[in-house]
Amino acid sequence: MTQLTDTELARMAIGLLDLTSLNEEDDEAAIAALCRRALTPAGRVAALCIYPRFIGFARRTLEALGAGDLRIATVTNFPQGADDIAAAVRETAAAVLDGVDEVDLVYPYRALLAGDAERGREMVAACKAACGERVLLKVILETGELGDPALIRQASRDAIAAGADFIKTSTGKVAVNATPEAAALMLGAIRETGGRVGFKPAGGIRTLADARCYIELAAGELGLDWVDARHLRLGASSLLGDLLRVLGQAEPAAAPEGY
Repeated sequence: MTQLTDTELARMAIGLLDLTSLNEEDDEAAIAALCRRALTPAGRVAALCIYPRFIGFARRTLEALGAGDLRIATVTNFPQGADDIAAAVRETAAAVLDGVDEVDLVYPYRALLAGDAERGREMVAACKAACGERVLLKVILETGELGDPALIRQASRDAIAAGADFIKTSTGKVAVNATPEAAALMLGAIRETGGRVGFKPAGGIRTLADARCYIELAAGELGLDWVDARHLRLGASSLLGDLLRVLGQAEPAAAPEGY
């Protein structure tokens, strides 16, 4: 692919960003600041990703800012990736009822590590049913904990087969989060299954160089035309500051810590 300039890439990356705050100390003030940050001088981010308890507040805040149509994502079965399917479905259904646009579900990766692949397939299928057609389901595989390339491939293929709309690397809450190696395995699985689902690296993506790595991996595997917010998201909290720096723009508010 033709290499994008830093400016071109920074503008593209802002439109792919799931601007995230998943800190235990989050409160309404932090979420309000996140909403303001999402409406950057260089354009809106793709979505906000926040804890379920803030869905309604974030929607009201965005509406007050004239951005009520900005997508809101939340997390379920997070961050532990437990194997309780009924609990994951309840959390997912509650988020849907609260008006969320996207659910980032943690796959029961420990079950797969223990040799139980069926648990993950069942959870993804059940949570996708709870999402319905309106709400996207993004499945967090926790690739740093799976470790083994064969397990990452299997989890990717199983999640896609069970109805995931996106597959995502990480929660950002473990020692090893997004890596180019895991991304390549997941993008390969997406390509092999027709390129119909999206990909989201998350955790440790802080600079334009990090964003370039994942955008170019995706474009190399699936084509530059595939790289848009329908197919690629970047999960991060601190990346936005570096993208705006490259574009010569100032942050609208201070960045929250973490993720």
